[in-house]
Amino acid sequence: MIVINLIVSLAAIAVLQLLGMYVFSLVTRFDDQTELKKGNVAVGIAFGGKFIATAIILGVSAYTNTSIWHMALWFAIGYVCLLVSYFIFDWVTPQIKLNDHLRDGNLAVGVLLACVYVGTAFAISSLIV
Repeated sequence: MIVINLIVSLAAIAVLQLLGMYVFSLVTRFDDQTELKKGNVAVGIAFGGKFIATAIILGVSAYTNTSIWHMALWFAIGYVCLLVSYFIFDWVTPQIKLNDHLRDGNLAVGVLLACVYVGTAFAISSLIV
């Protein structure tokens, strides 16, 4: 029974992580996969930050909940907060068109966004119960 629970939990975590990354890719005004294939390092760094941030929220959700449904619910809540924080950051920095700079390969913006994603995920994860 423990093995079955572990397999189901791992499958749920993998699905939620992939779903989170898919939703995040919809937020950008360009195709992440195309930019990565072109070797756009700025997009790669920001995409990696998205992956880590999503994993942080998912990991804390899994750790603090015994039910897969509760884990998924808290992940969804934390993930929505992460997305909202991205839009707020984009809104409070109108002089920097984040998507344009990423698409153009601006490494400073890629690193900044990765740090914003990861830092925000740590802050949000402290609210998950």
